Amino acid sequence: MSASLPSRVTVRVARGDDVADAGALTAEAYLADRLVPDGDPYAEELRDARRRADEATLLVAVVPAGGSGVVVGTVTLAPYGTSYAEVAQPGEVELRMLAVAPEARRRGIAEALVVAALREAVALGAAHVVLSTLDAMEVAHRLYERLGFERRPERDWGHDEVHLRVLTWSAPAPPGARREIASWPPVHVVDVDGWRVGLSGGVTRRANSALPAGAADPDLTLSRVEAVYALEGQPSVVRVGRSASTELLAALDRRGYAWTAQTDVLVLDPLRPQAPSSASEGEVRVAKTPDAAWFALWSGTKPSRTARRDTDTDADADADADEAMRRAILAGADASYLSASTGADRRTIGVLRAAFVDDWVALSCLVVDPAVRGLGWGRELTRQALLVAHERGARRAFLQVESENAVASTLYASLGFRPADRYVYRERDLDVTG
Repeated sequence: MSASLPSRVTVRVARGDDVADAGALTAEAYLADRLVPDGDPYAEELRDARRRADEATLLVAVVPAGGSGVVVGTVTLAPYGTSYAEVAQPGEVELRMLAVAPEARRRGIAEALVVAALREAVALGAAHVVLSTLDAMEVAHRLYERLGFERRPERDWGHDEVHLRVLTWSAPAPPGARREIASWPPVHVVDVDGWRVGLSGGVTRRANSALPAGAADPDLTLSRVEAVYALEGQPSVVRVGRSASTELLAALDRRGYAWTAQTDVLVLDPLRPQAPSSASEGEVRVAKTPDAAWFALWSGTKPSRTARRDTDTDADADADADEAMRRAILAGADASYLSASTGADRRTIGVLRAAFVDDWVALSCLVVDPAVRGLGWGRELTRQALLVAHERGARRAFLQVESENAVASTLYASLGFRPADRYVYRERDLDVTG
């Protein structure tokens, strides 16, 4: 992870005033770098971010300031066959017009933008990402190489004595929803028309969501799924992947299912363990089960049942039930539990779980005590987990991270993880009718 990346940087699809700001910033950056001479008509195309937003996908990097934040970087994603795709082939998305405001450089903004662009490209269904870059852009070349891009000299091109290198990036194969669920299994599963409906007392969406498996009548199946969740006193949650049918999506819309957490699946394939290098004085322990300190640090980041439901139920009883469910979920898969500790009292300051499914390891539950964040313990725990997994025979690794978490995504990208899949949870509250 770039140590200087602002912890609150957000990369998002441009909206509202973002669009004009992105256009002005792109032209400013190209002119500042002398990539475009003064008076060149191309500067007007750089400023025309509205057309890019309409005909492609325009991403912006935003840092907090004022109302909606300040745009400090931008990049455009152009699928094959669209007006901004110059060299993309079928199955590829092309990156265009990457720009960072001169005053915001050397802070990891460009890396955050490219990492987010790769995730968006995968979400669009692309198997490959392509870009063109000038020979002189050595800093950018190092960034692209670090993120997994490879040279394709046979595709190089140019114009007016300008030579452009072509680089491509390929998405790894995802583990698939079944393996993901096997690494974090619901306590109970109910079959509804072939759908796997997870029930775990409302503890985590992953263990309390339905995995669709096709349906002749999506509305009828959703009614049955909702009835199952209603009996549990829970909202109906459906995991929706990129391959979801238009019929299912339309049924979810009709029935008032809101979009909640959007999640990217990141993959390291092949698993290449890196030598651990402790961030500071301390140690990392590995156990077959979570001890009290591990469990306390991890569960302290999760909302209580009372907080989730906002009811007057017995808080102590709910806390006990939540703890039992959490422990049952953790115990549902073969896993190792890593704990980082420091100080004379060896206080636990970081935890991580590594679960094993086939030749995969699934990393989850990474939590670092706020008092020691920024010291590299998240990276150290992840490295140690990969080493443990390699020793146990795992050959590939995956993890899931919410799409908006730019800091975590950049950390994992620096460790070699690449976006492979995306899904979103659609949720319908108990009091929604329709």
